[in-house]
Amino acid sequence: MKGRIDLSFVKVMVTALALVFSTDLAAQSIGFKQSLAQYVVPDRDISLFYRARDYRSFWTGPTAQDRARLEALITAFADADMHGLPKARFNAESVLSKLRAANSQSALGQLEAELTSAFLDYARAVRSGLLIPSEVDEEIIRKVRYSKPLELLEGLEAGDAQAFFKSLPPQSRQYMGLVKEKLRLERQVAAGGWGQPVNAEQLEPEARGAQVVRLRDRLVAMGYLSRTYSIVYDAPLVDAVARFQADHGLAVTGTANRLTLEQVNIAASERLASVLVALERERWFNQPLGARHISVNLTDFKTKIVDFGKVTFETNSVVGAVDDDQRSPEFSDTMEYMVINPSWYVPRSIVVGEYLPMLQEDAASVEYLELRDDLGNVVEREGLDFNSFDEETFPFGMRQPPSPGNALGLVKFMFPNRHNIYLHDTPAKNLFGREVRAFSHGCIRLANPFDFAYALLAVQSDSPKALFQEALDLGEEVQIDLLRRIPVHIIYRTALARPDGGLEFRPDVYGRDAKIWLALQREGVVMGDVTG
Repeated sequence: MKGRIDLSFVKVMVTALALVFSTDLAAQSIGFKQSLAQYVVPDRDISLFYRARDYRSFWTGPTAQDRARLEALITAFADADMHGLPKARFNAESVLSKLRAANSQSALGQLEAELTSAFLDYARAVRSGLLIPSEVDEEIIRKVRYSKPLELLEGLEAGDAQAFFKSLPPQSRQYMGLVKEKLRLERQVAAGGWGQPVNAEQLEPEARGAQVVRLRDRLVAMGYLSRTYSIVYDAPLVDAVARFQADHGLAVTGTANRLTLEQVNIAASERLASVLVALERERWFNQPLGARHISVNLTDFKTKIVDFGKVTFETNSVVGAVDDDQRSPEFSDTMEYMVINPSWYVPRSIVVGEYLPMLQEDAASVEYLELRDDLGNVVEREGLDFNSFDEETFPFGMRQPPSPGNALGLVKFMFPNRHNIYLHDTPAKNLFGREVRAFSHGCIRLANPFDFAYALLAVQSDSPKALFQEALDLGEEVQIDLLRRIPVHIIYRTALARPDGGLEFRPDVYGRDAKIWLALQREGVVMGDVTG
């Protein structure tokens, strides 16, 4: 890649410097050790590491191990931008310049300390991310796993240096696919992007003209269509539009409607930013997902069961609305049980924000909801003056008993969490046909909850459907525990690498990825001068 450091030169440079500063390691320079000890004092972990090795060099000495570690570090820095990390922060040329400028054992001791700090900074960034998720958006409640500094240093010391550095980034197929597609997108951006945007509200089969040509050209540049020069919206273009729609979570019609053209017109540089954000999100999520797990991608409006890396069940979902207090948070937990014929215990925010004003207008409204006191007793409405209460003083809770019209439908799936988020059925089936399905108060509604339940129960029952239906027919709340608890991951991905190559994109429905991209830019992540 243009501008990349010649790694054979790195090897020669490191070897030459090792000879210049070679000393008897058993009696390594007092100046080196004093300088190193001075510069590692502020960091307890680094200080402990060097104290345990009697302040011997780790990077800058003449041994083969020192040279191998230094070469691996410089190589990793040279490739840092491949992972979407800041070029200025992890700069291989800067390391080489500092090595050339270290003209004394004292200066080398200082550089030794700086290299260790730089290594730990890089290792944390490439393994666990540059950013702290909750500091970007408080609704990203992702528990990032961080490696301990001493574990990283001891791991590097114990094994092959190049292999250790290669093990630092996430090893998931998704991450590796994103890295590959990032490089492809960078070449596309450098070549000028996708071409001219399409200036039309809608284009249909058999249409013709300049805007059809622009649509065709952009789809050719994106890889959905072979190069042709027809001005007609013909059958090959219909097929290309349909494939594009499938890859962007749109209704697959082959007709380029407004939503489709909005996605077609998104610049290649904006798509590249989405990939850079996705890489950072994968680093936050660098942990085992579970051989069987449930994945809810909020931007995709789908819930999936994944077994050993393959999707074995999928259903459309409705997620939290875009309003401030209704967006679905991102987090992971463990599903423990399902409740058939559930009651709906109305969240306090909905009780006082939505239903109290209705009761103040008409005490007989929402009659399907029970009023309950602190002890769970049903309270009769007769004689109550609802206008004497406000949001702070309203003393009652509300419950909707089990019924086909219950807000939770006929089953809910529980992974108890402090956010009070769960998956559930709904009587409002009309919303599942929409392309953008952000309508709930935060919980995840499922289009096919019964089939979802059967799939979950199939691992613990020979007759999962009969087990479920027997409980359903009782008409009262029944809890069925999952004998094998299942990890649930509520994620947010606007860029996804397909297993067979290529990318899928989804809308940034809550604007979270835009926040992450701004934060990454503040950390020094750049794309350079790009056009759409």
